[in-house]
Amino acid sequence: MSCAGNHDESRACDHDAAFRDYVLTRGSALLRMATMLTGNRADAEDLVQAALAKTYLAWGKINDHAALDAYVRRAMVNTHISWWRRRRLEEFPTDELPDQAVADHARESDMAEVVRRALDRLPQRMRTAVMLRYFEDMTEPEIAAALGISLGTVKSTVSRAVAKLRIDAELGEDSGA
Repeated sequence: MSCAGNHDESRACDHDAAFRDYVLTRGSALLRMATMLTGNRADAEDLVQAALAKTYLAWGKINDHAALDAYVRRAMVNTHISWWRRRRLEEFPTDELPDQAVADHARESDMAEVVRRALDRLPQRMRTAVMLRYFEDMTEPEIAAALGISLGTVKSTVSRAVAKLRIDAELGEDSGA
């Protein structure tokens, strides 16, 4: 693709290059966060792709490129919540138990799997807050801004989530306590 041409084409090419650079530098971190939100890599890749598509469409309108991570994380969280709500409407209770999922033996460690399952047992909002706080290393004010909730709500949500994780039976038996 050539970037020669009029001013508008040149500016669009600059936007494409800047977006491409952003994806190359931040893609793996975004995928890590999406994996923790969704619980599996395939859904995480779809989530990152959807969030980056939304970001690309708004790229020219984003004035503060220092806040790109927050913008993309917010797009990921919103998209994930939207997917979760849609999926929740598609699920119906039955009298039969579904087949049990087979454990993925390709995990780096058993503890990582135990932590992932413990996080999966948390309610959506708690899991999102914990992921942003401890896996994305965001501050509480950054989380509040990203999720559009008050600072006090972030603090109490993270505190309750950590308390639930501390008393999680599966985590307790693997830690040797």
